[in-house]
Amino acid sequence: MNTPIRCDVARPELLDEKLLVRATAVLEHHVQFQVTPCASAAILNREGIVAKWLVGRHTYAADAKELGFEDLFDLASVTKVMATATLLAMFSERGEIDLDAAVHAIIPEFSADARITARALLAHCGGLPAHIHLYKRLIDREEVVRAVCKMDLEYAPLSKSVYSDMGYILLGELLERRFGVPLNELFRDFIREPMGLYETVFSPGESARSRIVPTEQDLAWRGRLVHGEVHDENASVMRGVAPHAGLFATLDNVAGFAQMWLNQGVLNGKRFLTSDTVRMFRSRAMLDDGSTWALGWDTVSAEGSTSGQHFSNESYGILGFTG
Repeated sequence: MNTPIRCDVARPELLDEKLLVRATAVLEHHVQFQVTPCASAAILNREGIVAKWLVGRHTYAADAKELGFEDLFDLASVTKVMATATLLAMFSERGEIDLDAAVHAIIPEFSADARITARALLAHCGGLPAHIHLYKRLIDREEVVRAVCKMDLEYAPLSKSVYSDMGYILLGELLERRFGVPLNELFRDFIREPMGLYETVFSPGESARSRIVPTEQDLAWRGRLVHGEVHDENASVMRGVAPHAGLFATLDNVAGFAQMWLNQGVLNGKRFLTSDTVRMFRSRAMLDDGSTWALGWDTVSAEGSTSGQHFSNESYGILGFTG
């Protein structure tokens, strides 16, 4: 199988060539064994991208389009931090949202339990279930939000952590009600445009379709290849704009966003978050015993970490199902 590979190294003096070769081989291995048809990766520091890779094609077809740096991936749950958590970080440090106020104060039809706050939902310990297939019985965003508001809690808030899309759906509704503006417009006005992340967008549209990497052949629900639209089914019935999934972006844009957090809230000389806010959101929330969750971000666990064995205890990150 002929696997297209491209590696651009901007700062070779900062990297061990043997490790570069090994990293390329890891990506190539996963493509050749059809874990994924393509993959992109980047190494960056506070100054920008040091090296970046492209491996594979948009699909497994031999004549499929080769992956390019201009191509967009469905970021899936990376949306949680790139949009929702970062917006909450911005508004909380401005005093426009109180992370410790009961969600019920802004969404009165939701549980009156005062322990369920934006902070608890960011740290996945608000009592809500992990994932419910709402798309199987609901047809639009409003019905999804109503269903989440009426949902029974699965456990006592703050007693444990359960990674939950449902909690983030509530956080998105909280943002929209607080400011009277759709989530995609908040993202555009406070993150995408100011940070120059022009290739990061909800519902990218038909004009960008040739640059979007397909996610899967969905025979169970859609009955077709999912291409150019959000993969997450609940986000799909929310018209592609959802607080838990829905963003599409290029590798360079995701790296730019990560650089802002790495630089303690600064990107391209402009400050977006204070260093205190960055520290608060990337540090373990400590709301329930034993949880590795920070606010939006996850941290490295002592055993069985999804980050592997080589990240330091200061590391933090997020996984996306497709992106």
